[in-house]
Amino acid sequence: MPTPVLSSVHVYPVKSMAGCSPGEATVEPWGLAGDRRWLVTEPDGRFITQRQLPRLALASAQPLPGGGVRLTAPGAEPLDVAVPVPAEQGGTIPVTVFRDKVEAVRAGDAAAAWVSAFLGTEAQLVHMDDPAVRRPVDPDYGRPGDTVSFADGYPLLVTTTGSLHALNVLIAQDGIAAEGPLPMNRFRPNVVVDHTAPWAEDDWRRIRIGEMTFRVVKPSGRCVITTTDQATAERGKEPLRTLARHHRIGERLVFGQNLIPEHTGVLRVGDPFEVLD
Repeated sequence: MPTPVLSSVHVYPVKSMAGCSPGEATVEPWGLAGDRRWLVTEPDGRFITQRQLPRLALASAQPLPGGGVRLTAPGAEPLDVAVPVPAEQGGTIPVTVFRDKVEAVRAGDAAAAWVSAFLGTEAQLVHMDDPAVRRPVDPDYGRPGDTVSFADGYPLLVTTTGSLHALNVLIAQDGIAAEGPLPMNRFRPNVVVDHTAPWAEDDWRRIRIGEMTFRVVKPSGRCVITTTDQATAERGKEPLRTLARHHRIGERLVFGQNLIPEHTGVLRVGDPFEVLD
């Protein structure tokens, strides 16, 4: 088998919207630079993702210089949103991500109007101004001082092409070939590794990618978002149907692993990959 390498990098500026795939990305303590620093919420601050509104998959957020984002979506005029200044937005407001209460800054009326019109329901866009202090990682898996952006729970998610191929073989064997093969974007990873054995990541505890080292802290339990076609927002049964039959860890249907960086640095497509523990 060829030497394992980093095959792609993915950044999603707004949680649950489409993102970008740069050739390299800076790794910050809370994740890739610019990844999931923005969040769509209900007016009361409860987070909105593709779990509730699959249509979010059709919107795209591209990073702008200075940390802002350009929002685009079918039938909508593009909107550039600058990083909001807390003092100009009346300070921070509380938002909820799963069970976490997080302070964030409203992006303003124009952004709220844009996401509300596209989603067909009242919503707002918020920004995490200081990820160093806003949201700690689950202490059962992180260490004191570990923090995370608006990602589901951990700074980065790694998947492998070997496991995706194995999963697609299983989907075809189980007779639901019409739903396969699935692309990697169903799983919304940050980093994808090529040339490893299928499901090898289940046993990783510490890895190196290029100049970066990471703790592998928790398998990624998958949800209904993985059944959502990221190009059409239509839902099916895969991959959850096949993961339920063939790849559980405990009660969780697993694909990929959550990572916490051990330091800052840069990841580049083509970086060598190594299992340290």
